[in-house]
Amino acid sequence: MQLQVLKDSFGRSTGVFIPMEDWNIISEKYIDLKNLISIPKTKKKISDLLGSLSNETAQNMLQDVAKSRKSWENRFL
Repeated sequence: MQLQVLKDSFGRSTGVFIPMEDWNIISEKYIDLKNLISIPKTKKKISDLLGSLSNETAQNMLQDVAKSRKSWENRFL
């Protein structure tokens, strides 16, 4: 089994990658593990998400992105 530990930029462990072949063996032995994952059966189109966010939330998100972009530019320009 070739498990891989995923780490963030600070070296902290953030997850584990399990190859599908190994996952299939493990999940057959421990059936409850299959309940932990949910794979969407159908893909959504972007237009299906229209109206999912309120205008206020969208504006707040755009402001956060603009602040982040400005901070990034200030550090690297």
